Amino acid sequence: MKKFAVLSAVALTALATPAFAAPGDSDSADGAATAQIVSPITLTHVAGAVLDFGTFTTGDTGGTIVVTRGGAGTASGEVALLQGSLEAADQFTVSGDAGRRFSITTGGGSVSNGAATPTTMAFTTDARANHTLDTAGAASFSVGGTLTVLGGEPAGTYTGSYAVTVAYN
Repeated sequence: MKKFAVLSAVALTALATPAFAAPGDSDSADGAATAQIVSPITLTHVAGAVLDFGTFTTGDTGGTIVVTRGGAGTASGEVALLQGSLEAADQFTVSGDAGRRFSITTGGGSVSNGAATPTTMAFTTDARANHTLDTAGAASFSVGGTLTVLGGEPAGTYTGSYAVTVAYN
């Protein structure tokens, strides 16, 4: 009976021992991670620059004035640019991460004469859609536009603004 008790104890011990996984049933490795921080993109309006539609007469039925990104102005319809009128494109600079591409978005706007009951004229803008920062992380671009003149607007100086946004692509 002692032999039976010893054999039973040995059998129970064998059953209670944990099983170890055979080689190849599992494995582990370390993963890799990375992060990259780039310089923030910064847009600056060039001091003294302005989208200038020039000096003109309106006529009764109006027309448009187009200023190219290069600053050249032309009039259509009954709108006539006066001799000596100085049209100009607006100017911006951008700084950020060298060699990185960015998008340019410009909105339309309006100019108003600032009178008690103001008269306004709407305009659309024209800028390149994308640009790339140079090896120093700098770029510049200009903005032209088209002013719609309805005709018969009162004489005076008209001012306004529009939005410009740059973002990394």
